[in-house]
Amino acid sequence: MTQAVRHDAMRARNLALVLGEVSARGSVTRAALAEITGLAKTTVSKLVGDLIEAGLVVETGVVRAGERGRPGMEVRVSGERIAAIGLEINVDYLAAHVVDLARSVRLRRTQPVDNRMAQPGDVIANLQDLALSAVDEAVDIGLRVVGGVLAVPGTVDLATGTVRRAPNLGWRDVTPLPLPRLPFPVRVDNEANLAALGELWFGAGHRDFLHVSGEIGVGAGLIVGGEPFRGFHGFAGELGHVVVSPGGPPCRCGGQGCLERYAGQDALLAAAAGIEAGAGIAGLLARLDAGDQDALAACERAGWALGVALSSAVNLVDPGTIVLGGIYAPLFPWIGGVVTETLAARLGEMREVVPSVEVSRLGAEAATLGAAGQVIQRIIADPAGLLNA
Repeated sequence: MTQAVRHDAMRARNLALVLGEVSARGSVTRAALAEITGLAKTTVSKLVGDLIEAGLVVETGVVRAGERGRPGMEVRVSGERIAAIGLEINVDYLAAHVVDLARSVRLRRTQPVDNRMAQPGDVIANLQDLALSAVDEAVDIGLRVVGGVLAVPGTVDLATGTVRRAPNLGWRDVTPLPLPRLPFPVRVDNEANLAALGELWFGAGHRDFLHVSGEIGVGAGLIVGGEPFRGFHGFAGELGHVVVSPGGPPCRCGGQGCLERYAGQDALLAAAAGIEAGAGIAGLLARLDAGDQDALAACERAGWALGVALSSAVNLVDPGTIVLGGIYAPLFPWIGGVVTETLAARLGEMREVVPSVEVSRLGAEAATLGAAGQVIQRIIADPAGLLNA
């Protein structure tokens, strides 16, 4: 029995080793995998065959020459059978993205809804409806969704899955999991941290950056060396509640003069004034394109506030790059320059290098992509779990 356990553990480790190399390299032959991993060619061939049978990798039909031994068929991660779902509960929408194992987005579903006054149970039930619909569509195109992660705009106790506090949802100590109607496990995580991971895996690919996620609230996720920094309790990144003006307006968190009260979506729309109900950021963008002075002033104030808050973050954590996502992505032409100028002015001679400020390639999709990406990373790290399921 002891020998069998050791053999299973070794097989699981070798499966992860092979799949990890295929994923990292895009495509590679079995001969090259044997050379890279140090495993015997027969072992690699058997492992690749198991991964093909499970739908995790596929032979491309491309023959690669120039390696040691005979030319071999290339193997790559397959996006044809296995998929993950990223879910998001935000203040004014629900979202679901289905992403295949090759990291291609196969389905995008967003449902506008005001979750601020809703009971948590109702919000979660609506999310399950949206998720089940997306899973059914995935099945129709030949995909098997094997896991999911839920993004929420609040502090999350990862050990228990409890949302400790989400002020803009009105949630305190809410446990949204499990989602019993879904036929696979789901985990919960902070929206801003997942958005940063989405940017890492699906965006520009920086390995050291601070991602700022602008929605009704403002969150931040810090990536250091390709890994998220969460802080001792896992609650790092609450940038929206950094005070930028001590005498400013009261915030839902109980504080005063927080960044969110100047640069959050509600604050921006209120400062712009005259935007029709329901028009949201699209209405603000239309006003900006038309050169409306109130809209321009609102963005300038938001950019200043972001620059003030980020100057403190830069002094504290020294990010290589700052990436503005969420609503700040479409608003970047009007706020990006102000953020950069404010940063440079406030950091002054204290810093020789001011981090560059860039626009996210993913915008509002970053959190759901990061959520799905977490599942994909876990599959690649432990494919034996799927083979044995």
